[in-house]
Amino acid sequence: MASTGIGTVAGRRRVLLGAALLAAALFGAVAGPLGWQAFVAGVTPPSLAIPTSPLVVDRDGRLLRPFTVADGRWRLPVTLDEVDPRFVAMLLAWEDQRFWTHAGVDPWAVARAAFQALAAGRIVSGASTLTMQVVRLRQGEPTRDLAGKVAQARQALALERQADKTAILTAYLRLAPYGGNLEGVRSAALAYLGKEPRRLTTAEAALLVALPQAPEARRPDRNPQAARRARDRVLARAEARGLIDTAEAAAARQEPVPTRRRPFPMLAAHAAARAVREAPGRDLYRLSIDAGLQRRLEALAAERVAAVGPGVSLALLAADHRSGEILAAVGSPDPISTGRQGFIDMTRAVRSPGSTLKPLIYGLGFELGLAHPESLIEDRPSGFSGYVPSNFDRTFHGTVTVREALQRSLNVPAVTMLEAVGPARLVARLRRAGVTPVLPDLSPPGLAIGLGGVGLTLTDLVHLYAAIARGGEAVELSNHLEHPASGPGRRVLERRAAWQVGDILAGAPAPTNASPGTLAYKTGTSYGYRDAWAIGFDGRHVVGVWVGRPDGAPVPGLVGINVAAPILIDAFARLGPRTPLPAPPRGVLIATTADLPPPLRRVRAPHQAATTTIAAPEIAYPPDGAQIALGLDRTISAPLPLKVRNGLPPFIWYVDGAPVARSPYGRPADWHPASPGFATIAVVDARGRASRARVLLEP
Repeated sequence: MASTGIGTVAGRRRVLLGAALLAAALFGAVAGPLGWQAFVAGVTPPSLAIPTSPLVVDRDGRLLRPFTVADGRWRLPVTLDEVDPRFVAMLLAWEDQRFWTHAGVDPWAVARAAFQALAAGRIVSGASTLTMQVVRLRQGEPTRDLAGKVAQARQALALERQADKTAILTAYLRLAPYGGNLEGVRSAALAYLGKEPRRLTTAEAALLVALPQAPEARRPDRNPQAARRARDRVLARAEARGLIDTAEAAAARQEPVPTRRRPFPMLAAHAAARAVREAPGRDLYRLSIDAGLQRRLEALAAERVAAVGPGVSLALLAADHRSGEILAAVGSPDPISTGRQGFIDMTRAVRSPGSTLKPLIYGLGFELGLAHPESLIEDRPSGFSGYVPSNFDRTFHGTVTVREALQRSLNVPAVTMLEAVGPARLVARLRRAGVTPVLPDLSPPGLAIGLGGVGLTLTDLVHLYAAIARGGEAVELSNHLEHPASGPGRRVLERRAAWQVGDILAGAPAPTNASPGTLAYKTGTSYGYRDAWAIGFDGRHVVGVWVGRPDGAPVPGLVGINVAAPILIDAFARLGPRTPLPAPPRGVLIATTADLPPPLRRVRAPHQAATTTIAAPEIAYPPDGAQIALGLDRTISAPLPLKVRNGLPPFIWYVDGAPVARSPYGRPADWHPASPGFATIAVVDARGRASRARVLLEP
C-alpha cells in the first residue's frame, strides 16, 4: 500500500511546489502597491480585542488575584512596556527579525524558506511572521495546508492595514501558547517563574521565547530537558546576533530550568472573589488592600492556626479607621483547604461575639451619666428576672470599679450596666455603627446579648471598634478605593464616653508578647469554646482576629486572651510603628472614686433599686429655718453637728453649694462654720436624693 503525504516523493514534490508558489505569490503581492491591494481586497482581519483574565490588584496596582477567562484559560493582560526589553529583543531575533519593517508578510523570509526547501528537498524553516501567528492564534486553528497559509498571509496583510505594530506585538504577548491553559507571556512568567515579566534574567527570557513553538512538548514542568534544549538554541541565536555576549550566554546556559508550575497569586482570595462577583464583567478591580501587609498577615494566620489544631480556621481584618479603608482581609488561613473549610470567608460569618460588646455597654453607661470608669459596681451572684450570669472563671470579686470590671471582663457588672442602659438601646447603637446584629428567632433583644447572645461577624466588630477609636463616630469600612471619603459619620457614642472606653481598654492586662498601654483592645470567648476573639485599635488602625471552627464545633482551650490576643499583637507589629492613642477630649472628668459626685460613685442595678424601700434622706439637724446661736463661749472654729435620717449611705454634705463633709458609712458629720450668717445646708445620698435646710448662724 503506497504511503501518502510528505513521506512519498510525490508528497514532497507537492510541498516544495506549494512553497515555491506561495513564495512567488507573496513576493509578487508585496512587491508593488497594486499587487498588495489586490491580494488583500475584501479580507476582514481578526479583531485584536482579546478577552483577558479579570485582575484584582491592590492599592498600588500589585496583583492580588487573577481569574481565568470564560473558557478556563489564563490569559493575563500585558502591555509592551510591562515586559523585559531583553525578552522582546530575543523574540524578534528568533521569530521575526524584520517585524518593524514588513507589511505583515516577510517576503525575504518566504523566499528563503522556499529556496531552502527546494534545495534540501524538505521543509527546513518556516516563514510565519508574528503578525501571521497572531492571525492563527485568533482563529484558533492550525494552518498546515497551502490554502490555509495563503489565507493567513492575506489576513496578516489586512491586519497591518488596520492596526499598528505595537498593538500586534502586544496581541502576540497575550496570545502566545505556553502549554496547558496558559496563554501569554505574563501567565507563563507567573506560572513557571513565579514573577512578573517586567524583569527577567537572560535565561528566563530565552525560555519564554522558546516555549510557544512547541508548548506541550517543551513544557518545563513535564519535559524540562526539551525546554532546556530549546532555550539554549534561543541563547545561541541571541549570541550570534550580538544581543548578548559569550560570557552572558554561557552563564545563562548554567541556569536551571524550572521544573514545576506554580499556583497563581491568591492574596485576599475571598475579598477578591467577592469584588468580581459583585461587579461582573470588568477587566480590573482595584482594592484598598495593601499586598505586602496582606501577605504578612496571611503568613501569620497560617503559622498560628497550625498550632491550634486540625479543623480550626482563623480570620483577620485590618483597617485604617481614619479613612475606612480595609488594608488586609484574611478570610481563612488557606482558601483551598478542605480540612479547615478554607472556602468560607470567616470575616463575614455570623458568630457569637462573646464579651466583645461590653465596651459599648459601658460606653453607653458613661454617656447616659449612669457610671464613670471609677464608679463602684457589684460583682456578686445576682439574678435578672430569671437570667443568672456568672463569670468565666466561676468566681466573684465583690465590689470593684467599672474600670476593673471591664478590664477583667466580669459578667455580672456588664449585665447590671446593660439592664440600666437597655438592650434595645445597645442594638440601636450597633446598627448606627454599621453592624447588623442577628437576634435568635427574631426575638426582641434581652440581657443575654451583652454576653454573646447575638450573632455578629468579624467585619461587624471591626466596624464597632473603628467607631470607638474615632471618638464614637461611625465609619463605613470598604476595600474599594473608589468608595467615598469618610465624612462626618453617625454618632455611636458621645466623644467623652468613647475616650473613656478606649482609656480603660488600653489598661487591660496585656498578653505575654505585648507591652501594656500601647493598644486598646478587648478579647472575647463564646459559650462552649467555639469562638475566640480579639479586637483592638491604636490612633490609626483597627484590627480584628477570630479563631474557631467554621462548623461551630467546640475547641477545648480556645480562649480569646490566650489564643486570639497574641495574634492581634503580632498583627499590629506587622502593620508598622504604632500611632499613639488620642489625648482626652475637653470635659472628661478625671477623678478617683471618692472625688466623684455622689450619683456616680456607685452603680446600682435597676432591679435592685426597684425592690429597695429606703426613704429619701432628710436633714435631722439642723432643721430647716433654725436660728443657731454659736454662743459667746464658743469660737468660730467649733464644729456644728450635721445629722441625717433615712437615705442610703454614703452621704455628702454641702454648704452653699460647696462640699464640706463626707460620711461614707455613718450618718453624723461635723461642719466648722467660717462666719455667722445665713447658710444653705444640703445632703445627698448614694442614689442622688437630696434634702436641704436654710439656717441662720448667730454669733
